[in-house]
This record gives sequence, C-alpha cells and structure tokens, in this order.
Amino acid sequence: MPVPRSAPPSVRKALTSLDHRVELAIGFTVDRLWRDHDRGLLDEQTARIAAAHRSLSDAERSVTFYRVLLHRLSSDEYPMEPALFPRIERTVEQLKEAVLIRGARETDLSDVLEPVEATSARSPAGHTDLKARDLAMLLAIGQGAKLHEHLLTQRVSVVTASGTRIGQHDFSRLETSGLVQRDTTHPLHAGQPVTLTDAGRAALTIRPSSRVASRPAPRPGAWPGAAHTR
Repeated sequence: MPVPRSAPPSVRKALTSLDHRVELAIGFTVDRLWRDHDRGLLDEQTARIAAAHRSLSDAERSVTFYRVLLHRLSSDEYPMEPALFPRIERTVEQLKEAVLIRGARETDLSDVLEPVEATSARSPAGHTDLKARDLAMLLAIGQGAKLHEHLLTQRVSVVTASGTRIGQHDFSRLETSGLVQRDTTHPLHAGQPVTLTDAGRAALTIRPSSRVASRPAPRPGAWPGAAHTR
C-alpha cells in the first residue's frame, strides 16, 4: 500500500479567515504585506501583523494538508487493510492539533490587529496626499540611501542604493514632512545615511489607490473559491 506524506509541505501562503480584516486594517493586500515585510519596508506595528499573518497562514496550510490526507485515506484510493486504520487515527489526531494551533494563531493575529483598527477608527490616515513621485522616492530611500555634498560644487543630493538621485529640494521637503531622517554624525562629504521614519514607512502603506474594496469576509472553514485566488 503506498504511504502518503506525513508532514505538511512548506509552499505558498494559504488564504485565512482573517485576510479581509487584515487588508482593511492596513489598507492594502496581504500579498503586498508579505512582500514589504521581506524588504523591510514596514513599521514595527505593521511588521508584527505580517509576522502573525505568516504564522496563521502556515497553520492554515497544515489544517488543509491533514484534512486532504484524511480524505484520501478514507476514500477508495487505498485498500481497506488493517494497517490503514492506525494511520487514519493518527491523521485525525494530527488534524485536531493543527486546528488548535490555527485557533491560537488566529487569536494572536487578532490581538495585534486590534490596536491598528482602533487607531484607524479614531483618526484619519496621514500623508494620503503624497504624489506618486514622492512615494517612488520614499521607496528608493527605503532600500538604502546617503546624503552627499559634492566637494567642488557644494551641491547636496541623495544617492540611493538603486542609483536614483534625489535633489536637495525634494529631500528637504521629505525631511521637513517628517518622512525621512539622516544620520548627522557622519560628515556630508563622506555621506550621511538616510532612512525612512515610522511616518515614512506608514506613508508607503496608506495609498488610497491600494486600499481594498469592501467585500464579505469568507466563511471560516470554507474552501476558497476561484474568485478568492490571489
């Protein structure tokens, strides 16, 4: 009798019952949440949401794995032999444990979401009037940048890790708005490291065009349909 795999594979993220709530709280999709988390572009609070969502997604994938495995074992795919029943019992126990873990991860994610939801309900989001060019400069700075002064011309500009050059006027505007900051312990001719502030990182996550449309939350435990595939 062929033996099915006994451990859930680590592949892509799974849909969860809290995806819609996460997207409404942060203002963009969970796909972008994971991507920005990998690139270090999230503020501390949003990074905690990303980490908790990853854990829930892993737990959801485990539940799906054992549920599918149980279905295979109880179908006519395998002959009914005495050795099959211990395997079914073991899979049931593994599924129970996976469901308990998923419930705990849902609670963890809900706990880190609540402060964000409460803040959004009390105050409007800031810096929503930023132009696409400003957002592009913030994104470039977020990947690494330094403020330099040319020794001969005394011109000041920011050079990013991607090669983008940002003029002094644009940099001053972003700095005055509290979106970026520089390390003044370094001399200008050697280059002062420039980083995003918490407000700058938040500005990359609250673009109105990225906000998700309101839709009914998926029923917990329901198999995701094609319309929800990301």
